Amino acid sequence: MSDTVLLAIDGPRATITLNDPAKHNRLDPEGLDLLMAAVETADANPDVRVTVITGAGDKTFCSGYDLGSIPASSQKQTAHKDSAFENVMDRIEAMRMPTLCALNGGVYGGATDMALACDFRLGVKGMKFFMPAARFGLHYYPSGLRRYTQKVSPSFAKRAFLLSENFGDADLLAVGYLDWLVERSEFKGKIDEISNRLATLAPLSMVNMKRAIEQFAQAEPDIPAIRQNMRECATSEDLREGLAALRERRQPDFKGR
Repeated sequence: MSDTVLLAIDGPRATITLNDPAKHNRLDPEGLDLLMAAVETADANPDVRVTVITGAGDKTFCSGYDLGSIPASSQKQTAHKDSAFENVMDRIEAMRMPTLCALNGGVYGGATDMALACDFRLGVKGMKFFMPAARFGLHYYPSGLRRYTQKVSPSFAKRAFLLSENFGDADLLAVGYLDWLVERSEFKGKIDEISNRLATLAPLSMVNMKRAIEQFAQAEPDIPAIRQNMRECATSEDLREGLAALRERRQPDFKGR
């Protein structure tokens, strides 16, 4: 497997590491494929009782999808990216055994949903968060919006998506995005503590209760309407302007069309 995504299985624990710290561990199309392959391999191993997803380095867990990989003239590729990214995040959420996202640094863009796709989230003090979809004119995919609303709160989802608000470590713990927040010196020990505890519990019980909890938490939104709104944003002048402003490092001038 490519060095940009590492998979290590040690007894009952699988660890998937996003390993491109020079690029803030952001995911391009190849990286998404590698992440999916690592998830599938870990989930298919009957000995694995817990999967940890983390990032290399001490600055950034993951900065989401590489928007620079979307050509300026290709809005179809933007929609395809949303679908591919959503598929991988949904696959993480559907993993058989419990998952722990060990956020070794800042979390941005689509990676904020990767953390929510996991069952538990451990953060390190000093980490930061932001979701820039509205800064570029993007409409986020349905399952990601559901996870924000379901696993944290509608209020947090609105602050993150509509205000595009930056959050610090203490804020993330207070709103419930993080389950634990520790000093960097305690980070690896806390991963071991949580993973070792999960590895000792009854797997059949955990598998079935995890599935039941997720089912009780599900909402029933109008998915076709949401996807139509996504397509409207994906073909909008605003998205073209947002991506152009990103490339040109300037403030976008949105027109609402």
